[in-house]
Amino acid sequence: MMEVNNLVFTDEDLVRSFMEGDNGAFETLLMRHKNRVYTYIFNIVHESSIADDIFQDTFIKVITTIKQGRYYDAGNKFVGWLMRIAHNQTIDYYRRLASDKEVSNDGYEVGDLFNEANLFDYSAQDVIEREEAFRDIETLISMLPDDQRRIVMMRYYQDLSFKEIADLEQISINTALGRMRYALINMRKNAVRYNLVHDLEKIFD
Repeated sequence: MMEVNNLVFTDEDLVRSFMEGDNGAFETLLMRHKNRVYTYIFNIVHESSIADDIFQDTFIKVITTIKQGRYYDAGNKFVGWLMRIAHNQTIDYYRRLASDKEVSNDGYEVGDLFNEANLFDYSAQDVIEREEAFRDIETLISMLPDDQRRIVMMRYYQDLSFKEIADLEQISINTALGRMRYALINMRKNAVRYNLVHDLEKIFD
């Protein structure tokens, strides 16, 4: 968190400041989260130039959304919202790539790019499968009781430790762990019942 004269500024504080015209607040947000966002994107696309472009598109989308007053803080952490935008921008990249492949008449450029390295074939398929899995996961999370859903959201969308979660929820660490365990049990049951994504342990590693 940013500190000025012993005052601590959360991400949400900085977003509000940016909405009020303080560009320095956004620079602080960028510096705070850029490594995490870039690493997430790079681990999917495996190419720095592509990751750079998607990273830039992600923060352009963030700036535009906030400036247009469309950022809504419903108790969710800014970083969770930010990472969803990074994920969606990555998905959009692969969709555009697939579309270019279909309409290209060059006989080489896009089609051979897929065939040469096998990287994009694999990555595109991997990203599509992950997108479907994340949608299923969001459905399963929405089915959870409120206390379990909050734990899952804080742990895997906001990347909080169980100690941080326990402090925020004003419960013991063991209780937080127990709610997480029951959440996964409930999600696993609903995944089978509604034929949604399986192998939750692999996703929530």
